[in-house]
Amino acid sequence: MKFAGKISWLFFTLLLFLIAGGLLVAGEVDSRSGRVSTPQQVTKKEQTTVEQKKVSTPAKSAAKNVLPQEVKLSAPFTSQKPELPNGCEITSLTMLLNSAGVPVDKMTLAAKVKKVPFSSGGYQGNPNIGFVGNMYHGDTDDPGLAVYHGPIVDLARQYLGGRVMDLSGDGWDQVEQRLASGTPVWVIVSINFQPVPEGDWQTWHTQQGDMRISFMEHSVLVTGYDKDNVYFNDPEMSSGGSKADKSDFVEAWEQFGSQAVTYTK
Repeated sequence: MKFAGKISWLFFTLLLFLIAGGLLVAGEVDSRSGRVSTPQQVTKKEQTTVEQKKVSTPAKSAAKNVLPQEVKLSAPFTSQKPELPNGCEITSLTMLLNSAGVPVDKMTLAAKVKKVPFSSGGYQGNPNIGFVGNMYHGDTDDPGLAVYHGPIVDLARQYLGGRVMDLSGDGWDQVEQRLASGTPVWVIVSINFQPVPEGDWQTWHTQQGDMRISFMEHSVLVTGYDKDNVYFNDPEMSSGGSKADKSDFVEAWEQFGSQAVTYTK
């Protein structure tokens, strides 16, 4: 009986040992598997870091959009005189394309731009369709008016393709942004770079509908700006580097529909 009791005691001890060992192994496997019995908590420090990142990101983006207070670019100059007394838009386009490295001259562009009669069939020409009238002289018997951004963009794309950017209708800040990026901008403004008085506007009846026009219209290539001035190449002059009061210039530019054309580098 004593021998049998010893065997029973040894069996019971061995059983307890096996049970305890099994529990230890199970705990180790559970630990290695990476299972977590309770949800992982985010510390206050980690929460603050995430919030700070969300706030700081817009600030970095805004900093990238800050424009320099002054920009002055150098661009090739071309005079519209004497061949194109009414060709300021084409001559300013010539300077724009030359600045992009396109070796084209004003007479080539003048021949290529779309044209419409000054008047025909009881309607007057629409500068949104093509150059109105005669670009080569300003006789009262065969006058010329202007051409707006649409035909200018079409012609520019024959040389620069998808690089041409039509900014017309955008704000002046977009013009300054392109200048800050290093490209001059073709614009339409008034001949004296001041707002056009109401008495110098008239209504034209075109095939596309009535529109307001002014013979005070002019086109230049904008090359820079600062707080008080706009800098540009004026094809009416004999050299580049003209400037005008910024507030007056921008107001006149807006009167003509904020027309602006440039290109990407």
